[in-house]
Amino acid sequence: MGYELVWFKRDLRCQDHAALVQAARLGAVRCIYVVEPELWLQPDMALQHFEFVHESLRVLDADLRLQGGCIEIHQGELSEVLQRLWQEAPFHRLHSHEETGNGFTYSRDLKVAAWCQAHQVHWTEYPQFGVVRGIKNRNLWQGAWEKHMAAPMQHPVGLTFWKSPGLDVWQMKAPSHLQHNPPQRLRGGRALALATLHSFLNARSLGYRGGISSPLSAPNACSRISVYLAWGCISMREVVQQTYEYMEQLPPQAIRHRAGLSAFVSRLYWHCHFIQKLESEPAIEWRNMHSGYDGLREHDFNQAHFEALKAGRTGWPMVDACVVMLRETGWLNFRMRAMLVSVAAYPLWLHWRPVGEWLATQFLDYEPGIHWSQLQMQSGTTGINTTRVYNPIKQAQDHDPHGRFVRQWLPHMSAVPHSWLFEPWLMTPQLQADAGVQVGVEIALPIVDLSLATKESKSRIHSRRQQPEVRAGKQGVVERHASRKKPIKRKSSSLKKSDSKEQLGFDF
Repeated sequence: MGYELVWFKRDLRCQDHAALVQAARLGAVRCIYVVEPELWLQPDMALQHFEFVHESLRVLDADLRLQGGCIEIHQGELSEVLQRLWQEAPFHRLHSHEETGNGFTYSRDLKVAAWCQAHQVHWTEYPQFGVVRGIKNRNLWQGAWEKHMAAPMQHPVGLTFWKSPGLDVWQMKAPSHLQHNPPQRLRGGRALALATLHSFLNARSLGYRGGISSPLSAPNACSRISVYLAWGCISMREVVQQTYEYMEQLPPQAIRHRAGLSAFVSRLYWHCHFIQKLESEPAIEWRNMHSGYDGLREHDFNQAHFEALKAGRTGWPMVDACVVMLRETGWLNFRMRAMLVSVAAYPLWLHWRPVGEWLATQFLDYEPGIHWSQLQMQSGTTGINTTRVYNPIKQAQDHDPHGRFVRQWLPHMSAVPHSWLFEPWLMTPQLQADAGVQVGVEIALPIVDLSLATKESKSRIHSRRQQPEVRAGKQGVVERHASRKKPIKRKSSSLKKSDSKEQLGFDF
């Protein structure tokens, strides 16, 4: 008996899984996940990603076993694995979700397409997010997003499985070279994805508006669903539809709650908007979105500055505390992520590519499309966005006014007087002695003069921006990547017009 081969990648779930559902309609299914050694050798991969995938696969395998199947774990280069499976038992169709990944996955998919063509295997890819493959005009994109999110969810029913021996999920072993697995990171699996979403919809979203900027309130106020979307433990469509359904049930007086959820839906939209940039132009993973910024930072990279940033030794307490939190938890809220990239790009004048590779390993929710688009936006190389420079001292004063965050993640600063907490290098030797610290030892000295370095970097980038050829090239970037967003269509008219306007706010 033949079978339909279903290839799981960043879609580690059964529910609302178009590839699995469509394959099941055609016959018995065989589900595989392939551990690709070369993928895990890429500089944006970390041990935490592998372990999260492993945890999610265990849950997926348990779900499939309840229906009489399993997820087979194979290892090797994808085309070689397909060749081996095909020789053992030929198949004529391959099903998977589309993936907007890094350069390796793009090249690998080209090889898979070539293999399928050579073996007369029909490969069908299904949209994973509201990302449109091959779209020629951004003007049509929002309508496609809304159509995808409004479509009925697809759940497999009455699955039949092709029986075969395969490497059991429990035998998966992480490659020995992988590093970095934060002790306090989130764990994988659909059950945890649902629990996280429901706790947000039911309670935590009350603090969404006004709570997501500070690293103190953000861990609770943010949805925390990003990692489960990034690895496909839950579908974007399910998150959007459950959010709308919950909003329908809110009483009219729940204005704050509704506003938080409305803003959340807006960010789900922008999630796909940014992934579409990489889908439409894969080269922005390694090349400036606007070529007029080529050579701006590439030849001035200061490795000592980069090492200080990675070690949490920049001398700016808010920056260093964020690095430590990220190292311990695998997560940081968006405002603080933007501040880290801003500090790297402006006062430290570091090119975004090495910084992006490092941050990709630190973010458990690393999503290539969002990641590289944002790295370029915050570094000022898109050519179409306002220069965003975050002063780490002001950010600390605005979002950690009592110093609780800094003291939590930099405990050696617990006795530093509050007046000096965000600028400890200004303390006198006696104040340092009283606090039990020494600037230059426990507390790093700032590696550059923040004011002077920021002023110089802004001058350099604004000078480049004013060049005629750079200004002339801006329109091309606008045509390829700029948003055409209009108010999102609602499933219900129960929301006020003011709520619709509120949804449009997404400050990058």
